[in-house]
Amino acid sequence: MPKPRLPRTATRLGSTRKTWTAGCVAVLLAVVTVGCTAVAGEPDGRSDPALAASSSPTAPSHSASATAEFTAEDPGDPAAVERPGQKPAVVISNTTLTDMTAIALLATIPVKGKSAKTGYDRTGDFGTAWLDVDRNGCDTRNDILARDLTSITKSGVCKVLSGKLAEPYTGKAISFLRGQTTSALVQIDHMVALSNAWQTGAQKLTQGQRISLANDPMNLLAVDGSANAQKGDGDAATWLPAVKTFRCTYIAHQVSVKATYGLWVTAAEHDAMLRVLSTCPSQRAVTSAFAPAPAPVVAPKPVPAVYYQNCDAVRAAGKDPILRGQPGYSSKLDRDGDGIGCE
Repeated sequence: MPKPRLPRTATRLGSTRKTWTAGCVAVLLAVVTVGCTAVAGEPDGRSDPALAASSSPTAPSHSASATAEFTAEDPGDPAAVERPGQKPAVVISNTTLTDMTAIALLATIPVKGKSAKTGYDRTGDFGTAWLDVDRNGCDTRNDILARDLTSITKSGVCKVLSGKLAEPYTGKAISFLRGQTTSALVQIDHMVALSNAWQTGAQKLTQGQRISLANDPMNLLAVDGSANAQKGDGDAATWLPAVKTFRCTYIAHQVSVKATYGLWVTAAEHDAMLRVLSTCPSQRAVTSAFAPAPAPVVAPKPVPAVYYQNCDAVRAAGKDPILRGQPGYSSKLDRDGDGIGCE
């Protein structure tokens, strides 16, 4: 007896059900795979406790800028915290830094054209990012996050997991949450970009001095990741913070960094800096946290008065001063008791 043939509609429905079932399995597998990859891809290679908070209603929304990669200036957390192979050593080119306004300090900085960027190597010239230059066990990036963020939570002594940033460049309030797609929301900006420094005098610095420049808190600021990417390696002539009330502070830091490390400014950069500082002439320059304490001033030892007698005869004979214990020494000629009979 032949098998009854199913209606075409039933056949199509069965086919549809098979297709729908296979699609659901594929979607479920994709979701599981993506979820596992997100945990395994956490920046330091370990599952981060902060990721568990990403489902919280208070977690920050992921904007397009949040998924952007870190810049060359701020490549993110280092895989391992290292101390620099060469001890940092700051250069102080102007010892009156603490007593000057930023606009007066700007007048002391040479104005020149940029050198070629040829040979610039962020890691080779300025050290691996980020090093533990102050030897507190924490890398510089986490040190700056801990300094600039409020309401922070940490994993251990160093690793900043979350916090709040009153962002200085854009004026936005940013919720920082460590994670693969959220860490880049907050980046560490070199106010004087390292490639800019390289083209305005840093080529002549020692490796230790360049390591200082790259990790000096005076030159570092936690900022909005998209603003940092927009700035790039621009100087004051090509980029300024959108928040105008912060520009005086920003330029004062740039001027202080350039003066401290013996760098110069271009003509366009100088004019842009001057325009900003002219609106706040009392803005003070800042000092480097890496600057060594000034050496104590030692007053010269006073030279005792010496009474000379019959010295012409000694000099005429071509003899040296007669010291106590030497032949010819006479206490009569040693009026001040310094052991020299004649000079």
